[in-house]
Amino acid sequence: MKTLLKILFVIFLIWMITGIYLLNTQHEKAQIVMGLGVLYMSFILMPTFIYYRYKDGKYKKYIIQNDKDKK
Repeated sequence: MKTLLKILFVIFLIWMITGIYLLNTQHEKAQIVMGLGVLYMSFILMPTFIYYRYKDGKYKKYIIQNDKDKK
């Protein structure tokens, strides 16, 4: 899973660099490339990252619980 996240992140970086290059050369599809890159990050990269980080209950040590909630 960790290598998958690294691969997805590298794809995202290459995608954004390509989009920035297209913006600088004023290519007609530059806005579409950048928009698809943001959608890729929002719907593929971030959910995969969140699933990887929160599986196995790693987040439970960061939750503040009152004594009233424990009873």
